[in-house]
Amino acid sequence: MRIQDHPVLGPLPPTPTVTFTFDGVPVQALEGECLAAALWASGIRILRHSFSGRQPRGMYCGVGHCYECRVTVNGVRDRRACLTPVVAGMDVRSQPPDLLEEARPAVGGPVAEGRKPEAAGGADGS
Repeated sequence: MRIQDHPVLGPLPPTPTVTFTFDGVPVQALEGECLAAALWASGIRILRHSFSGRQPRGMYCGVGHCYECRVTVNGVRDRRACLTPVVAGMDVRSQPPDLLEEARPAVGGPVAEGRKPEAAGGADGS
């Protein structure tokens, strides 16, 4: 589902396609488009599940502000699909909640204990 004939710009020039995988399944993309557009055009809507509630997440803002479209690209977690250009042969994986759980910061520290971070011990050793 891509615009081939824009109402203002007219017909778009032919663009070469490349192939990448999403969760092991080959996906065709137009050269130069972002992962989110390629996945959307291929009918893929769910890219990950939320940590709390395990709710499905996918494309939302499309401009990199919301972080809802995070995927793992070639082993690197938390890549935003809406900002990551497709490269032939890349391995893209959905991010299951357990990966998010492992990435959560440890509970504790000055903020969790109700202290200001600077009060946790500055350069003067306090």
